[in-house]
Amino acid sequence: MTHKRIRPFNTKVTYPEQNLDNDLAQAVVAGNTVYLRGQIGQDLDTRESVGIGDVEAQAEQAMANIKMLLDECGSELGDITKITIYLVDIRYREPVYRVMGKWLKGVHYVSTGLVVTALARPEWLVEIDATAVIPETRD
Repeated sequence: MTHKRIRPFNTKVTYPEQNLDNDLAQAVVAGNTVYLRGQIGQDLDTRESVGIGDVEAQAEQAMANIKMLLDECGSELGDITKITIYLVDIRYREPVYRVMGKWLKGVHYVSTGLVVTALARPEWLVEIDATAVIPETRD
């Protein structure tokens, strides 16, 4: 089976200020597994950063992106199995996890949280990476 690439792009367009030329996708469907690119406070359609200086707004946008991408892949938030959260400041943990908790109530996924020095752009405060499945049937 060929992997399905969702929303392919090149880093030349996404990061014009950086000397990059990589072909990526926002999501890859391999079998019944959905691998999402780490999502940040960026509108996927306009590539504009949102919520600059506001970690909760960035987390909301990241979760909205995750939901939209999963929908495009034939999955949904309830099918998430693993999330990795990257924060640039440990003080952002509670507000980000509260936002995620609203979106993922009752999902019972596994997660890993990391504090990192920086993300790809200085205005990004949080990045959320998710893996999900596409169930054969819905209960």
